[in-house]
Amino acid sequence: MKLLLIEDSASLRRSLRIGLENLGFTIDETGDGAEGLSMAMSGEYELIVLDLMLPSIDGITLLQTIRAKQLDVRVLILSAKQEPEDRVRGLLTGADDYLTKPFSFDELHARLLNLTRRGNLKAKSDVIYINSLALNLQLKLLQVGDTVIDLTPNEYKIVECLFSNQNKVITAEKLSSYIAGQYDLVSKNSIEAHLSSARKKVRAAGGELPIQTKRGFGYIVQGK
Repeated sequence: MKLLLIEDSASLRRSLRIGLENLGFTIDETGDGAEGLSMAMSGEYELIVLDLMLPSIDGITLLQTIRAKQLDVRVLILSAKQEPEDRVRGLLTGADDYLTKPFSFDELHARLLNLTRRGNLKAKSDVIYINSLALNLQLKLLQVGDTVIDLTPNEYKIVECLFSNQNKVITAEKLSSYIAGQYDLVSKNSIEAHLSSARKKVRAAGGELPIQTKRGFGYIVQGK
């Protein structure tokens, strides 16, 4: 599930990104309203977590623009504004939910899950198709045609992270965080070993894993 986090507090943004990535979300983030609007308008996100007090463009104006363009995205406002009129304004502007700060991370997670259960979220988030490969994000399976590839958990996490960020260079550090979380480290050599093993398994099934190494930068998935 791809989520856009628009929050001006760098420390809160970082902690939310780490926590949500560990729960399986794919996160893009920004602390600026104008940049957040530009990212949201790409239409590639299923969920947006939106602060209201932002530089450049405030959250309400950003939300009004998103709704005027009729983007198919769920928006949860996360704000220190706790007055009833602020909540009413946010919801009437088009937010799907409103959570005030301070908040429990578990409650935020529960609310996001609840939003994903509502109808009309894009089904494309469930399965990613690249070339002859299909990655099922719900079942945690990689297939070549009808053949299921027997990936280890770490191999799967690498493939999931890269497939979910198609045409973007992902650093070894970000892959390490995605695999093991913020307090652990997976070395670049280990990542290479996992990738080599995954490639062999996919080739044995008649496919090709479209993961390229950009030396000095990281890894990228490019396919059709």
